[in-house]
Formats: sequence, C-alpha cells, structure tokens
Amino acid sequence: MIIGIAQIDIVWENINKNMKKVEEFIERASKNKVDLILFPEMALTGFTMNINKLVLSEDEIIKWIGKNAKDNNINIGIGVAVKSDKMGSNKYIIMSREGKCLTKYTKIHPFSYSGEDDKYHKGDKILTCEIDGFKIAPFICYDLRFPEIFQIASKEAQIITIAANWPKEREKHWITLLKARAIENQCYIIGINRVGIGNDLHYNGKSVFISPDGNILNEVIEKETLIIKELKIDMIRAIKEQFDIKKDRREDLYEAISNCNSILH
Repeated sequence: MIIGIAQIDIVWENINKNMKKVEEFIERASKNKVDLILFPEMALTGFTMNINKLVLSEDEIIKWIGKNAKDNNINIGIGVAVKSDKMGSNKYIIMSREGKCLTKYTKIHPFSYSGEDDKYHKGDKILTCEIDGFKIAPFICYDLRFPEIFQIASKEAQIITIAANWPKEREKHWITLLKARAIENQCYIIGINRVGIGNDLHYNGKSVFISPDGNILNEVIEKETLIIKELKIDMIRAIKEQFDIKKDRREDLYEAISNCNSILH
C-alpha cells in the first residue's frame, strides 16, 4: 500500500485556511497514486485549548472528508478537534475512498501538562480498521508515551499511526519512542507531525515511516511536504517468522502483578 504523510504547517485556529490546505494535499496525493494520506493531530486548528474555536461539528467534518475522499479516490486519515458537550474531543478519523467512515478514535491520553485533560474528553477504546489488506490502529500524540496500548493494538494491527503536534524541544523523545514502539510490537509505525509555529511553539515535523525492526524508511524532513512510501505486509511476516516476540509475552502474569497491591517483597 502506498501511504502519504501530509507534514503540514497548520495555521493557528484558522479552520478555513487549513481546510483549503488539506484539500490541496489530498489532490496532490491522489495525483501521486497514494492509497492513504495521513494528516497530523488537530489538522484544522492546531493544538488549541480554545473550545470556542471548534465551530464545525463532527458530522460536518465527516461529510467534508468523505466528499474529498470520493472525489479523489483516496483513503484519508485526519486529526480533528470537535466540540462535545461543554468540552471537546480530540479525534482521529479515517475515511475510505468511497467516503465511508472506517473509524473515529478519541485520544485516550489528553496531555495534562498543557491542560488538555481539562478541555477534552478522554477516549476509552482502541480501534482498528482495514484498508487494502492492512489493519490500521490510530493513536494521537501523547499516547506515544504509553506502551501498553500499543501492545493491545498490535495484536491485530500491522500499521499503527501516531498523529501529533509534537514540539521541536522534545524531538529526541519523538524519534526514540516511535522506534521503540516499532521494535516492541513488530509492526509498522507511522509518526505524522506538523511543522511551523502554533501558539508560540515551534514544530519541526520529523515525520517518519518506521519498519517493524525499527529502521526509519524515509528521508527525515523539517519543512512542509508530502512524504510518500510503499509499505509491504510481507516484511512483518518475515520478521515474525524469524523472531516472534509476541509468543513469549506473559500477559496473565503482567495482569496479576498489576492487580496486586504490593509487587515488591
């Protein structure tokens, strides 16, 4: 499957300008025969805590993405923030090339350091969808620091995506954790980050495709660009045939230890 990462410069809290940019990248990806294009977290607003700026409903966004998917014959994954009750929801939506919603993931771990947990609901489900023979599980930004959910997702998923607004100052963590998640789970990891300035924070992209054995597969770039790579499921099979980590996991033991009041003796 040919996948494109849309490493875009998100215009701060300007939905109309960002929608236009997203449409331009979708058209560009379609012309380059991309099967699935992936956009960063909160691609229409930037990482805003201003819930009043979330003027589009989830249904309106899904209708818009679906039309672009059908018009360009391409699958689309995009991070969006929508208002939900008095709070917001930080979501990752994946649409099929037929305009059908394949999954709507809600970020499980809001970033408490920035107060996101006070503004946005916490998700409670790990979701997957299937595109062209690959099962895909989406996560969002801060989720990357919690390896337990990746172990659960990789029981089914061959591709795990992490859409982010990950600032330059924590770049080393970004690359290190993405590689670790790939090695631990023996699946493809795709990190989709933004570039530019948002709310006085500097974002430098460094979006990556990482192989199931932890190798970065693309040139790492710090500018707005479309990064395209073909991923093959055979690589996952070959690695697991040679060295299957999953078969040695002791999940019953891990659960027993985690449920125990005292694990140190």
